[in-house]
Amino acid sequence: MSQQSDQKTIAVQERPVGAVSANPLAGDPELLSDFILESKEHLTSIELQLLTLDQDPGNADAIHAIFRGFHTIKGMAGFLDLDAVREVSHEVETVLDLARNGTLPITASVIDRILESKDYLNRCLTELESMLETGKAPTAFDNAALIEAIRSLSEGGAKTKTPVPPEPATEGLAELARELSPSEPEPELAAGPCTEIQPENQPENPAATESPEVAKATEAKSGGARSIKVDTGKLDYLVDMVGEMVIAQSLVKHDPDLATGLKPRLARNLSQLARITDDVQRTAMSMRMIPIGQLFQKTGRLVRDLSRKYGKQVDLVLEGEDTELDRNIVEELADPLMHMVRNAIDHGIEMPEDRVRAGKPAAARLTLKAGHQAGHIVIQVSDDGRGLDREKILRKAIEKKLIPPGAGLSDNEIFNLIFQPGFSTAEKVTDVSGRGVGMDVVRKQVQKLRGRVDVSSTRGQGTSFLMKLPLTLAIIDGLVVGVGKHRYIVPIFAVREMLKPAEDAISTVQGVHEMAMVRGALLPVIRLHQRFNVTPRFEKPSESLLIVSESGGRQFCLMVDELIGKQEVVIKSLGETMRNIPGVAGGAILGDGRVGLILDLEGLFGANHSE
Repeated sequence: MSQQSDQKTIAVQERPVGAVSANPLAGDPELLSDFILESKEHLTSIELQLLTLDQDPGNADAIHAIFRGFHTIKGMAGFLDLDAVREVSHEVETVLDLARNGTLPITASVIDRILESKDYLNRCLTELESMLETGKAPTAFDNAALIEAIRSLSEGGAKTKTPVPPEPATEGLAELARELSPSEPEPELAAGPCTEIQPENQPENPAATESPEVAKATEAKSGGARSIKVDTGKLDYLVDMVGEMVIAQSLVKHDPDLATGLKPRLARNLSQLARITDDVQRTAMSMRMIPIGQLFQKTGRLVRDLSRKYGKQVDLVLEGEDTELDRNIVEELADPLMHMVRNAIDHGIEMPEDRVRAGKPAAARLTLKAGHQAGHIVIQVSDDGRGLDREKILRKAIEKKLIPPGAGLSDNEIFNLIFQPGFSTAEKVTDVSGRGVGMDVVRKQVQKLRGRVDVSSTRGQGTSFLMKLPLTLAIIDGLVVGVGKHRYIVPIFAVREMLKPAEDAISTVQGVHEMAMVRGALLPVIRLHQRFNVTPRFEKPSESLLIVSESGGRQFCLMVDELIGKQEVVIKSLGETMRNIPGVAGGAILGDGRVGLILDLEGLFGANHSE
C-alpha cells in the first residue's frame, strides 16, 4: 500500500541582476518576519546558554549550542543581505570555533563580548521590526568597534595584520529600507498577513470617512480567509480539553443509570451532543495540522538563491507537499531541512561543466519528499551529485580522533560520522557552510523530535538523507485490535491485509520461529500477547487474526485476538518513563474513554528479528 504523491518540479534558472536588487529574498516581508521571529528565539536560547557557560566554562554542550545559534542567524542574514547582522555573527562564530576546539579559553571577557554581540543583534532585529511596521529607515548602529573587540579575542590581542575596514553597519538594513520604502506598492505591510488588529490612528467608524465604493470593497474583502497567530501552547491545551470532553461525553452515554428506561427525547439530545462533540474534536485536531508544502516552498526560495550564488543549475522536485504534520514538528524541521539543502548545493552538487564531463545533465536534481511509511512520518532529501567520499570522511575522522586508526567500520557507520559536532570535510569556510555545524543541527533536532536520520550515498551518483519521525502529535487512522482485555492501535498505512489463517498455514523454523504461508510466501509471525506479556483469548492461530504489515521493506504477520474497528486518533506521548519501550509509539484515548497503545511496527519487528 504505497502512497502516491504528485510531483512538482521547480526549474531554477539564472536570472540577470535587475536594477532593483540582485537578491529577491531581501525584499520579501514574509521572509523577513520569519527571520526576525526565528532569530529572536535563537538569541533567547543563546543568552540562557551563556549564563550556563558563565557558571561552567568547560560546558561543551553550551558552547556548541551557542555556536549553532549564531551560525543559523549568520546564514539567514546572508541570504537577506543583512551585512551588519552577518558580520557580527560571523566574527562571534569564529571566536566560538576557537573555544570549542580548545584554542581559546572561555573567560568572563569572552562571555561579555558575546553578550554584547547578542544585544547588538537584538537591537538590529528590533529596528527591522519597526521598519516593517512603519516603512521608515532603521536607526544606524555602528558595529566597527564591536567587530574590532571580537577580533581581538580571536587574535589574542595581537595585531597580526591590518584588519579590513568593515562595511557600514547599516548597509544591509538601509538597502532593505529602500526595497520596502512606502514609495513602492507594499499593501498591508504594516498589518501583516496574520493580523486583524486595526491601527490606533484609524477612525472609530471607518465607514463614515470612506466612499460607498471603498466601503463595499472593504466589506467584500472582509469575507475572505482570515487568520490569527495563536500560541501553540493554547492549542495543545485546547486539544487536551477536547479529549477530556469526548471522554466525559462517552461516559455519560454509557452510564448504567441511563441504559435502562432511556426516553426518546433524551436519546435524541445525547445523539446530538455526540455529533457536536465529534465535530469539535475533529476541528481541534486539524487546527494544529499544516501541510509540509509551506516549509518546502520556503526551501525552494533558498535553493534558487544559493544556486545563483554558486553558479549552479538545480531542479527542485517536491513530492508529498500535501502531507500534513503537526505545526510544532514542521517548525522544528525548518533548521534541519535548511542545513541539508545548503550542504547538498554547496558540497554535493557539482558545477555544470563538471556534471557534463561526468556524463550527467548540467542541471542537478534535488528532491524533497514527504509521506507516511510504516508508522512514521518520513522526509527525504536527496541529490544526484558527487556523493560522499568514504575515504575522505574516514581520513578526517581519524585526524579529529573520532575513531582509532584501523577501525573496521561499515559504509553506513562511516557516513554517520558527518553528524559529529564540528565535523566537516570542506576545504574552506564560507558564509554558507564549512564549519561542520550543519549536520550536527540536523541530528540534534531530529533526536529532539524522538526520530532518527539515516544517510545513504553512492560515489558519483548522489546522497540521500532520510528523516523518520514518530507519530507523536500527529493525527492518523488506526485499526483498533484486541488482545485479551487490552486494546492496541495499528497504524492503518502499515497494514497490507488481514486474514484468518488455516490450521496448516502456520509452521515453525527450527522449532522456535513461527512462519505463516500468505499468498505463496512465508512470513514471520509475531504473537502480540507474547511481546507484551498479556493473556490472550485464543492461543491457536486458526482462531486468531493475522494482520500482514510491513517494516523496513519486509513483511510480517501480527497475531491478535480480534479487530474492534477503525478510528482516527491523536498520538499522545507516554512520558519519559515509557518513551523507550520497543514496539510502542505512543498512546491514544479511544471513543469509550479507554487508553490504547499505538504500536511501532518497526520496533516490534526489529525486537523479534534480533532474537
